[in-house]
Amino acid sequence: MTYIIFDLEWNNAYNYKIQKGMNEIIEIGAVKLNNNLEIVDTFKQLIRPRISKKLGSRFKNLTNITMAEINEFGIDFDDAFSDFARWSQGENTVFLSWSQSDLYTLIDNFVKFRGTTYIDFIKYYADVQQYCMQFIDNNNGNQISLSRCAELFEIDLSDKSLHRALEDCFAEAYCFKKVFDREKFSKYISTCDKAFFERLVYKPYHLSPKDDIFDIKTVDFECPLCSGNVIPLWEYDYGNKAFKSAGQCNKCGKKFWIFVRAKKTYDDIVLSKRLVQINKKRARHIN
Repeated sequence: MTYIIFDLEWNNAYNYKIQKGMNEIIEIGAVKLNNNLEIVDTFKQLIRPRISKKLGSRFKNLTNITMAEINEFGIDFDDAFSDFARWSQGENTVFLSWSQSDLYTLIDNFVKFRGTTYIDFIKYYADVQQYCMQFIDNNNGNQISLSRCAELFEIDLSDKSLHRALEDCFAEAYCFKKVFDREKFSKYISTCDKAFFERLVYKPYHLSPKDDIFDIKTVDFECPLCSGNVIPLWEYDYGNKAFKSAGQCNKCGKKFWIFVRAKKTYDDIVLSKRLVQINKKRARHIN
């Protein structure tokens, strides 16, 4: 098994043509680890921006990258990632990054510059931040920074300049090696087919009466008092992303306000259903 830990530095650029901002990748760094977790090679490349020739102040302060440095050492996006794909190729190679934010940004740039969500040279992927977090006590699932993780693992990063791509990769590798367990880690590895990338960037949305892929009339409701069937009494209204009606249990006769939200995900339609019992005075006037 080979492990590629990669890190991206990106500039928040504004595309005036489509009037939308995007995170444009300016630098990629990576370290290659062999099956014994020994660092056997490194990759580092600056990328000339296409969208914005101006670097944001936050990006400059964080990375200390300048346009002069980019103009001298940077290459085009396509060339940079063609080189990276060749450098990282190999059987049973797992790509890792600190959280999925770099992967999201990489896909976004591939969509913009190559017209596809599919990154064909990444066959397997794992989130090294998510993996490392399981070894931190009392973390409650909260994400932690790379520097904080290194501190908790008692790793000295005083000689590393974090927020440069390659330096971050070394820090991630040290954290990864500190807690590596082959069996535990195997559960964090995802197979990256086209559906994996499409699912990753898919944006779920709430369904409305205009969406013909969902029929609110097919939704059933169980009475929370007697487990009978609550039958809607009215046609559904729609507002605040929810279907709304009133219903009555066919077993105990109690009446309820009905609320349903339907969200379309990549794989399914997820329902959120709620029944609120109507007080007796109000219920007498509902038929």
